[in-house]
Amino acid sequence: MSWILAVLTGLALGLLLWQWFEAIRFPLHRRRAAAGFAPGLTLLKPLKGADGETEGCLRSWLTQDYAGPVQVLFGIADAEDPAATIVRRLQTAFPEADVELVVCSGRLGPNSKVSKLAQLEPRARHPLVVVSDADVAVPPDFLAQLVQPFREAGVGLVTPFYQLATPATAAMHWEALAVNADFWTSVLQAVRLGPMRFALGAVIAVRREALRAIGGFASLVHHLADDFELGQRVTGRRTSDSPAGPGAAAGDGYRIALCPVVVACRESSRGWGAIWRHQVRWTRTIRHCQPGPYALSVLGNPTLWPVLGVLAAPASVLAWIGLAVCLGMRLGMAAHCQARLTRSWAHLRWVWLAPVKDLLAAALWAWSFLGQTIEWRGERYRVRRGGRLEPADDAVDPLPSH
Repeated sequence: MSWILAVLTGLALGLLLWQWFEAIRFPLHRRRAAAGFAPGLTLLKPLKGADGETEGCLRSWLTQDYAGPVQVLFGIADAEDPAATIVRRLQTAFPEADVELVVCSGRLGPNSKVSKLAQLEPRARHPLVVVSDADVAVPPDFLAQLVQPFREAGVGLVTPFYQLATPATAAMHWEALAVNADFWTSVLQAVRLGPMRFALGAVIAVRREALRAIGGFASLVHHLADDFELGQRVTGRRTSDSPAGPGAAAGDGYRIALCPVVVACRESSRGWGAIWRHQVRWTRTIRHCQPGPYALSVLGNPTLWPVLGVLAAPASVLAWIGLAVCLGMRLGMAAHCQARLTRSWAHLRWVWLAPVKDLLAAALWAWSFLGQTIEWRGERYRVRRGGRLEPADDAVDPLPSH
């Protein structure tokens, strides 16, 4: 057992160093010359509720230094939603902007965000469609940089990395470390192994023709991980369940490109309960979308295996050396990669959460196999094969199939 744990420790350490290397070599935050290329684009913003960060995030999209035409469609399910007041205030502040507030009262499926997108999509007038969450703030040159990969005809979707920019509690710092240090670097590691076939949900830009080819957003309303599913279909990896039928063609084999400009997700304060429910929802969704890679992901846990090695052989000097090396590399990687993404060392005092995050991640990994139920926006669902959602109890009204 000690030798098995030693091998697993070495494997996890090797994967950690590889992940760190990919982060160092990626041109994060690098800008490209944007002159002469500014195609028209439509920004779709599904909204629900508002907090102290909402107006600043939405305003950042209306102050873009972009030469091309920009249409902005805000979607709400209820005309009395607090977000509507903010949008109307922004319409007054930016009268020259092409901004429309749309009430999307229909519920097409369990994914309410995608349901709004499906109702906004027919109003889009431009060849590029950009989708962004309500809590995302962007720098003034973001749109100009986001569209640059579309210079290549084979690129069908572009997505940037994102940071959790406003951690206010210990739980949020734990999640922020998972995103700001580990998530983006693991994406680069995955891309090194093969073409990117998924999008990152904070911001997605997609060719309208590619979106139309997969049946539009309406074909994704039964999926929780709509960003993952959209990437799979645009690249032709998965068949679309579009209105044309379950055998309808997916994308035309477009490529997905990463935009090196980082956006910021700004959230109000949340505690351990909300963070844990979010992580359970995330891990159970990934388990159903990518069962094989997810099952093997625990092998790369750089804290779990050396800790188990010490517990299995507490008198072994080599086990303690392995633990010390792994912890040192883990803390160094977490500190450097988080600082590189955020361009700040302000979170350094929370870097001790890295090994805690690893052990909790192992617990989440095991917990994800013990059930299929998730809680999302106050409702309970079951996650099925491929990441499809269905009501988990009678409290949720039966939803029509698309």
